[in-house]
Amino acid sequence: MITADVVVYGATAGGVSAAVAAAQTGVTVLLVEPGQHVGGMTSGGLGYTDLGDPRVVGGPAARFRADVAAHYDVPEGRFAGPEPHVAEAILTGWLDEAGVEVLLGHRVESAVVHADRQYDGPRIVEVVVAGRTTRETVGGAVFVDASYEGDLLAAAGVPSAIGREDVALHGESYAGRREIFPGMHNMPPGISPFRGPGRSGGLLPQIKPGPMVEVGHGDGGVMSYGYRVCLTRATNRIEIARRPGYDPDRWELGRRLFHHWRTQGVDMPAGRLLGLEENLPGGKCDANSLGPFSLSVHDGSAWRYPAAGPAEREEIRLHHLHHAQDFLYFLSHDESVPAAVRREMARWGMPPDEFADTEHLPHQLYVREARRMVGEHVLTQHDLQAARPQADVVAMGSYHLDVREVQRTWRDAPEHPDPVPMVVTEGYLSVRVPPYQIPYRSIVPRVEDCTNLIVPVCLSASHVAFSSVRMEVQYQMLGWAAGRAAAQAVARDVGVQRIDVGRLQDTLRDDGQVLAI
Repeated sequence: MITADVVVYGATAGGVSAAVAAAQTGVTVLLVEPGQHVGGMTSGGLGYTDLGDPRVVGGPAARFRADVAAHYDVPEGRFAGPEPHVAEAILTGWLDEAGVEVLLGHRVESAVVHADRQYDGPRIVEVVVAGRTTRETVGGAVFVDASYEGDLLAAAGVPSAIGREDVALHGESYAGRREIFPGMHNMPPGISPFRGPGRSGGLLPQIKPGPMVEVGHGDGGVMSYGYRVCLTRATNRIEIARRPGYDPDRWELGRRLFHHWRTQGVDMPAGRLLGLEENLPGGKCDANSLGPFSLSVHDGSAWRYPAAGPAEREEIRLHHLHHAQDFLYFLSHDESVPAAVRREMARWGMPPDEFADTEHLPHQLYVREARRMVGEHVLTQHDLQAARPQADVVAMGSYHLDVREVQRTWRDAPEHPDPVPMVVTEGYLSVRVPPYQIPYRSIVPRVEDCTNLIVPVCLSASHVAFSSVRMEVQYQMLGWAAGRAAAQAVARDVGVQRIDVGRLQDTLRDDGQVLAI
């Protein structure tokens, strides 16, 4: 058995922050990561940093910004973010400096949980993690689940929610299925979802079968996933090539979309399809998912991912990876794509110094949301929009409510003399919120569920509130709070719900964490 005082599962940026924060206090820390890299999306393609109000960015998030600026010898904020390999090197340096033991390539398989009267509730005693050829039993006093999926909290039997809730659950005006509104992320009206005339031939690929639930009803749908590819115009770029298995028929919807734009006189440049701009150092680009047809996969396959087993998750991951590869090739080579777009795409390729062990494509699927713990306090839209004061605040957020597209499906438009079927994209939402406080109660389970687990990534929040909290800078700051809290629980030998939150807040302020504006 491998033992440590604090065991962190998931080497996301939040997990790295948690491990370093705990290790700095002198407790022993083990960081377990199912993949082969540290940093999650921060080093896995999401180079462009979504900050929101920069006044709330403190603690490890501020340190990371400072380290990026120091690496490039530029003022802070000069770049939108670092190159992926630089981000990973910075975070790896933090772990080395703090003396954190790291176990890569091991995913959580099961957890042993026992009731314990001393702590007034159940505790995780040990966790079994499995690699390709090895299986390890890991013991610890306090565990931190910093994974994007919440697999450790699920293994421990801690309740969680997945996807959109009904508007009636928390009384949130933005909950549940959304109305179909025109916008840059939505499909334009009039594009048929069927292969042949009328309703013949079945649905086109990349469309989720209907029907949709009623507006405001919960359906368990999660925000779309995708890969944030890193591109460059450097002369040594790796050309966008046709993948073995590329299926031209899968891109018929894209052809119809470009045809529609052409008939409407819409000139859609390549930059508006991918966000092509040199927003990273080294002349590189963090290609984003923009518009109704993008790197994000909207066919509903992500809905199965949070609760899926390893084999099904790998199938879904490859589905998204192949989508990214094929989308780039489609934009670069398909004759239905305007020549100007193809010419611009031909100027871009993959950087040879990024993601060398994964064929220069990111190693991290962008899991925008998966499980969300049902903890001591469920953070909701009301907490954010009203900026409700939280006595046990441990970090702040400020990014707008940012629900990315949940599904691309179809519905009938009531036209004369017969309804007309058309493709629709549903779920996108962007609403500003003021800076708000995130309470400690939202990163710990209820006492009756588990007394030695802290969850800074799949925290206790509604789908709507999570859409703002889910940014990497918030994960870093919440992870740091989780690490400091875990170390205090170890030192005082108490459950994570029984730590001295005031003392934790004092420590966080000393660390530069912003708890109020």
